[in-house]
Amino acid sequence: MRGLERELEEMREYYGSGKTKEAAWRENQLKGLRSFLLEKEEQILKALKQDLGKHHIEAFRDEVGTLLKTLNFALESFKKWMAGKEAKLPRIALLSSAEIVPEPLGVILIISSWSFPFGLSLEPVIGAVAAGNALVLKPSELSPACSSLLSTVLPTYLDNKAIKIIEGGPEVGEHLLQQKWDKIFFTGSEKAARNVMSAAVKHLTPVTLQLGGKCPAVLDSLSSDWDREVAVKRIIVGKFGASAGQACRAIDYILVEKDYACILVELMKVWIKKMLGENPKETNSIARIVNKQNLSRLKNLISDPRIKESLVWGGSVDENDLFIEPTILVDPPLESEIMTDEIFGPLLPIITVDKIEDSIEFISSRAKPLAIYVFTKNQTLQRRMVSETSSGCVIFNDAIVQDIAERVPFGGVGNSCFHTFSHEKAVARRSFYTDFWFRFPPWTIHKLQLTDRAYNLDYVGLLLVLLGLKRSKRTYIKL
Repeated sequence: MRGLERELEEMREYYGSGKTKEAAWRENQLKGLRSFLLEKEEQILKALKQDLGKHHIEAFRDEVGTLLKTLNFALESFKKWMAGKEAKLPRIALLSSAEIVPEPLGVILIISSWSFPFGLSLEPVIGAVAAGNALVLKPSELSPACSSLLSTVLPTYLDNKAIKIIEGGPEVGEHLLQQKWDKIFFTGSEKAARNVMSAAVKHLTPVTLQLGGKCPAVLDSLSSDWDREVAVKRIIVGKFGASAGQACRAIDYILVEKDYACILVELMKVWIKKMLGENPKETNSIARIVNKQNLSRLKNLISDPRIKESLVWGGSVDENDLFIEPTILVDPPLESEIMTDEIFGPLLPIITVDKIEDSIEFISSRAKPLAIYVFTKNQTLQRRMVSETSSGCVIFNDAIVQDIAERVPFGGVGNSCFHTFSHEKAVARRSFYTDFWFRFPPWTIHKLQLTDRAYNLDYVGLLLVLLGLKRSKRTYIKL
């Protein structure tokens, strides 16, 4: 990491030149990112297959496709985001105006995760670039093929004076964190996030953290066979189809009424076979576990004798192929690790409740999830889920679709991502022809009265004071 300090100094000088603030520069970088995705799509899909065993279509759906959609939206909208917006002033502010102008924060550090190596790297890059920042991206070393592609190929499409990609393990990440940044954007585990926050304190650096969470799915007892099948298919994709559950927004567990649990299990067995095949490993319809360490962790979760009793489907492990088949459990002990820690794998606990409304208390009694997915037609339950639970977002009757809504602020996508990397600067303009003369000394009770009425936007009272028809009741102020 020799020379990093000098490189960062040069980046700061380049940023200070104002180049990155130009609309043309931002547009060129966004177009460069889009060209990278279009021209290197095959290499990107191969790298995702090599690192995570993702089927090409799943990889396109979750990474290349969503990034292209975000880039198209950013290219269409960034000039509008850059423009100032009027800030409304009270009528008393004659011949004055104000606006809010977004300005870039400066030099940004982005540390991404391995679960979506391109998506979680480039979504924040798009936001930072659109906002006019210089940046350093450190992709995860746990997805080495993807990291290598980002560090060796992507720079040929971008302005390397302002955008750098640095590979490396924890020691590189630690060295980067010791530098001074204008913003740190981190995606990863809660444990690593604590280290990020500790390092950021040194320079009082603002930090945005995208962490995981046990995202529940609440499944009401739907009466229609069609509704049941649609809900089950969406749950299967929201769990096993999201990088084999290795996603912070993947479904972590399901809450369902006791009487409905058996129906749900049987439906899931049917649709897992229909969607993922009789042998998901052979059909390559589900991603692999990222490495042996994580596979061992997941294997240990279901090796617990108490957990084995709750296993009703799946559970086989192929350590050589880093594969765990879709696995369903019913009512594992709530104090067990599988129910206290984020699973991050293809293990799906089903927790039963006496009535579906009890799921609200269950969710509220635990750490706030990143997302809650609620499958119900019950409008009262929907309203209660919104008002009585706290989470990053609530999605009704689907899962993970928040990723495709650019205008919904989830995880820093689209407009919300632009604002994550911007400072909203207030700009005010005054005329020389009007003034609030009573704000200047020498002080009189008359000036205090006028100031008081002005602050309360009491225009009638202000007029009465000016005409001498209203006097101050304050007798305790000495002049």
